[in-house]
Amino acid sequence: MFKKFSKEDVHSRSKVKSSVQRTLKTKLVSQYPKLEDVIDELIPKKSQIELIKCEDKIQLYTVDEEVLFFQKFNDLIPSLKLVHKYPEAFPTVQVDRGAIKFVLSGANIMCPGLTSAGASLPEAPGLEKGTIVVINAENKENALAIGELMMSTEEIKSINKGHGVELIHHLGDPLWHFTL
Repeated sequence: MFKKFSKEDVHSRSKVKSSVQRTLKTKLVSQYPKLEDVIDELIPKKSQIELIKCEDKIQLYTVDEEVLFFQKFNDLIPSLKLVHKYPEAFPTVQVDRGAIKFVLSGANIMCPGLTSAGASLPEAPGLEKGTIVVINAENKENALAIGELMMSTEEIKSINKGHGVELIHHLGDPLWHFTL
């Protein structure tokens, strides 16, 4: 999603009203329930959230000049900088070491990279198709990407071929380096 993203893609910037901030907090907590304990730390009452509207109907939300999450249509998707602050708050999958260089170059993740030794998927009941997931790597401390499941984790385990995760944002992409 952010392979060719730059400042030229930004259309407008505006401050977010406090009523909209409350709605955003509620939506974030409903989408990622584990953020409930830290939501006031994440978006303090007196902080100023800024909405940055970009090409392709992408909206970035910044708190204190740092992009914390973005929105494409309805889902709020965390940025990697937010994930690195609160890694336990998001659904997670792990790829094996062989997939790391491909993920960091922006490639979608194939099912075998999620089911081989060194990789891991959540235990039953698992995650549904369309779930936004954080992608960790074998023997690495921090997340390296964020993506959307192309099939449920149960299907990934049973079918074990084709694309398992569509990449949205990864370390080193233009959003990672984006500054205002």
